[in-house]
Amino acid sequence: MRIFKWSKFFILFFLYVDVQGQSFIGFNSKAIDVQKEMESLIINLPKSEIFKKHLEALTKEPHLAGTPANKRVADYISKTMLDAGLQVERPPYDIYLPLNAGKISLEIVLPYRKPLNIKENIEQEDAFSTNPAISHGWNSFSGNGDVMAEVVYVNYGTKEDFEKLASLGVSVKGKIVLARYGGNFRGYKAKYAEAYGALGCIIFTDPEDSGYMRGLVYPEGTFYSPSTIQRGSLLTLDYTGDPLTPFEPALPLTGNNSVKRLKPEDVKDFHTIPTTPIGYESAQEILKLMKGKPVPEAWQGGLPFTYRLEGGADLKVRLMVEQPKGIVRIEDVIGTIEGTDFPDDWIILGCHYDAWEFGASDPNSGTAMLLTLSEVLGEMAKKGLKPKRTIKIAHWDAEEHGILGSTEWVEQYRSELSKNAVAYFNADGACSGLSFGGSSSPSLKSLMINATKSVPYGDLKETIFEKWMAASGNPATPPVGNLGGGSDHLPFYAHIGIPSLSAGMGGPTLYHSGYDDFHWYMKFGDPGLVSGVTITRLMGVMALRLANSTILPLDPAQYGKDLNTHLDNVQKEIKKFSPTYSVSKLKLITDEITKNGELFLKLRDQVLLKSLNSASLLAINSRIKWLERAFIDEKGMDYGAWYKSLYASSDPYSGYASWMLPGFLYLASNKETEKIAEWEDRYAKSFQQLNEEIKVINELLKKGK
Repeated sequence: MRIFKWSKFFILFFLYVDVQGQSFIGFNSKAIDVQKEMESLIINLPKSEIFKKHLEALTKEPHLAGTPANKRVADYISKTMLDAGLQVERPPYDIYLPLNAGKISLEIVLPYRKPLNIKENIEQEDAFSTNPAISHGWNSFSGNGDVMAEVVYVNYGTKEDFEKLASLGVSVKGKIVLARYGGNFRGYKAKYAEAYGALGCIIFTDPEDSGYMRGLVYPEGTFYSPSTIQRGSLLTLDYTGDPLTPFEPALPLTGNNSVKRLKPEDVKDFHTIPTTPIGYESAQEILKLMKGKPVPEAWQGGLPFTYRLEGGADLKVRLMVEQPKGIVRIEDVIGTIEGTDFPDDWIILGCHYDAWEFGASDPNSGTAMLLTLSEVLGEMAKKGLKPKRTIKIAHWDAEEHGILGSTEWVEQYRSELSKNAVAYFNADGACSGLSFGGSSSPSLKSLMINATKSVPYGDLKETIFEKWMAASGNPATPPVGNLGGGSDHLPFYAHIGIPSLSAGMGGPTLYHSGYDDFHWYMKFGDPGLVSGVTITRLMGVMALRLANSTILPLDPAQYGKDLNTHLDNVQKEIKKFSPTYSVSKLKLITDEITKNGELFLKLRDQVLLKSLNSASLLAINSRIKWLERAFIDEKGMDYGAWYKSLYASSDPYSGYASWMLPGFLYLASNKETEKIAEWEDRYAKSFQQLNEEIKVINELLKKGK
């Protein structure tokens, strides 16, 4: 008996780990042999010169969504994938967007007249900076207007900052506010400014946050120079996607299946005050003239003088924004390699391709990587090595204006995705530096971690995992983050419950500026072209492990572990206004999820030693694929019914941060004692549903032992 147990242990060990330490979780012995061959090609076929060729082609010119230049990028993406042998579709959508950057004027009018710069300076060593197609800095979905008023400095323009100003007796009503980037999504700066009665909003990057106080500035270094401007959308509706077609795809107006659209004037929460971004050289011209009380210590920035709360009556600024808006045609570009055995199981990888200007780091380093991967997978397919499950490689349009192209596709194919999607991997700006990091839904964390142990970091003998751990101080647990908002994973994860992850290599960039170009990338971003090849390998390995596994390698035990962590945070937040509150009842369920999830892992490994019939495997994998859907609640969040995941959402006050168990966190933020029981009941039902589904899978696995 003892001999049998030890023999079984060693069989299991060698079944999942080859001599190089590569983990093949979820594979039986027959599937491992093919997987090894495919992973060897995924590691060896990507070439840095191919990634470079794609990146250079994608970033030749500024390519804002809806422009002819962006269509040229879409054409290049489509041709590359077609030439690689992928099936390609280009679903179109008619979206309500700014038609262009419009007109902006910013000037000091008192105590003297002085126009302020709203565009990056030309840098002689960067030929891209001379391109006449570069726009001035702007914020899409700004309100229109021409206002002249006194100035109030509002720090980062967060909810807490405006509350602090009110407590100090400083009113922004009838004023123009000056906010620095950071702390929250830029749209909330304008939203809070408008809510508190401001007439206009100016946003700048402070040198303390991303300028000379961080290091050398461009073109000598990679931090913001005085004229560098961060562009960006301001859209802050209570749903994601086209503003005129909430919950529905913005199908073409010329098609047979067009949808009902709202009138722009009927959309609540569009910003009405003019808002614009500037560089810190222009912000300095305003700030140095302010004469009010000094700011709180934490509000002081990096410019060489004391920041003041108010400018006073002797300082007035004029801000004019004229931004035309209308219906704009966008299109996603979707490449598909159909699975040989399970074509209705979809592994989806995606990155948007539209950019504010050239977009070398954000997003097109990710685009170039996915094109490199497309060619590698296409070459493998020509050798007869096709994935068992379908792999889709998606290039989204109009993400920069508010995650629009991906959302419309998800809304159009909601039922198919809910049935077929296994996972979504996001690659927005995934190859823009040398430091690896990633965030993930619980069930995909082990997939990411194990894949990093198998993939070399560039040409080094070290793996991504070894570099990652060393850079993180060798923690006991790999630092996989929680997904929040800000990119194209959001509709998959928070709206329809598809397990998602975002992974890549990054560093300091000239985010959303006119200098995020190919020259910057080759001088500062990744001169050695390490990240493109490395992340191509990683995304390929992760996709193929999902595509070819005998039993899908998702980890349900991690749900219970992470839920317990998040419940501890919920209890802490609710106890601030309801001191006796306890999550103990919910933890009884999450402990069961952990226990049953760990049993699943054990049973899965045992079953893989045997030969299961295809019907049993299909039943098991179909249910594994569904697990994340247990968090989907049709009522959605109180701050927006579009956000249907009870597990994860973007923070409705900052836009970017991850909110885990968002229903609880929102009621805690509003101190809504009367809603605690309702939300506890909704969460209990969701957790129990997840637990019961894991138990059903375990029973199926037991039958296969």
